Amino acid sequence: MNGILAWDDLNKFEVEDLDRIHGINNSYANLRLFGHSENDVLVTLYRDRHSWCPYCQKIWLWLEFKKIPYRVKKINMFCYGQKESWFLEKVRSGKLPAIEFKGQVITESDDIIAFLENEFGALGSFITSSHLIKIRELEREIFRSWCNWLCRESFNVIDNSFRKKRFKESISKLDEILSRSKSKSGFLDPSVSNTGHIEPGVGDIIFIPYMERMNASLIYYKGFNLRSNYRHVDNWLTLFEGTSAYRGTQGDFHTHSHDLPPQMGGCYKESSEQQLIFSELIDSGEGLGNYELNRKYDSKYFARIALKRIIKHKNNLLKVNPYNKESFEESLRSALTHMITGEIKVPEKLSGKSLRYLKNRISVPRDMPIISARLLRQSLNKIELLTDINEVQKIPIKHRYDQDPRNFIST
Repeated sequence: MNGILAWDDLNKFEVEDLDRIHGINNSYANLRLFGHSENDVLVTLYRDRHSWCPYCQKIWLWLEFKKIPYRVKKINMFCYGQKESWFLEKVRSGKLPAIEFKGQVITESDDIIAFLENEFGALGSFITSSHLIKIRELEREIFRSWCNWLCRESFNVIDNSFRKKRFKESISKLDEILSRSKSKSGFLDPSVSNTGHIEPGVGDIIFIPYMERMNASLIYYKGFNLRSNYRHVDNWLTLFEGTSAYRGTQGDFHTHSHDLPPQMGGCYKESSEQQLIFSELIDSGEGLGNYELNRKYDSKYFARIALKRIIKHKNNLLKVNPYNKESFEESLRSALTHMITGEIKVPEKLSGKSLRYLKNRISVPRDMPIISARLLRQSLNKIELLTDINEVQKIPIKHRYDQDPRNFIST
């Protein structure tokens, strides 16, 4: 009666199923073949279930760009769930990532890449190449300066300014190197694909996971816009975002801003007008446009992907949401109706609180691509704001047990 689409009506907005095995890179695949047969698969990648681990992303990207057929087995991280006992029997330390090759288990991301290079050849350069030594040292320098600024509470303005200055000095070195990158490709260590396209090599792949997280965390917690300050870094990120292999692994600002604190031991805000604006845009779901993903897109297509993912997990989403269960279902359909049609239809019983709970727990790329998550969050936020919600619903920072995957795993 109120114009909100029923589930049967929402189901009619179809989108073609993603070919997880042979199609573009995606977070849902348990098998990737690249034109090979399943009998050719020798590598099993053990990575974290939520796609939060930067070291797992590094191996995932190497296999995708190198097009090595592989299986995927997904393991919990301690910050959101109990580590699987069968995995602890295989890898006693519980460390991720790990690979298995002909019964041999290898851990530590650099060791894994060196092992894979020995079996399948290099992607660009070999990870032990002498000309990559300074690049790898710089990656660690940038990582340390980022951690010192983001994850350590400053005692005063001078201390904080010093930490910020050290980070800017480190990242400026990368920007300078990229400005004169090999063959003017824009990559640090360009490789050539089988089709003749210039793609990132291992020198780039060791950088991108944490650069992605720096881009998100510094703009959210410090109000520091990495991409607008460093033109060549921005171009490098844009080049990565032009590849479907990378986009299949890429998290968004909302996910990283809230999954990093329990992994890093805390993230500290540097309050300013710019920081407040950026963090509000991220938390509300509006997102930060090209600073997050510098690429044109088809809104209708990505909205339908988001819808398809919600419909797939509808029953579990309704079950685990702790707020206003009697009105959540209709409120959710109202948000989905807005996302698909652009029309605002107000439920008879509206639960903004339950919509906010869902909005805060969409995880990219685990659940859906960046643009799909952005469109879904925007619609959830639009309907949520029709209610008068005053209380703050904080996302946990010591752990993310609220993201426990047990309710969403098929047994």
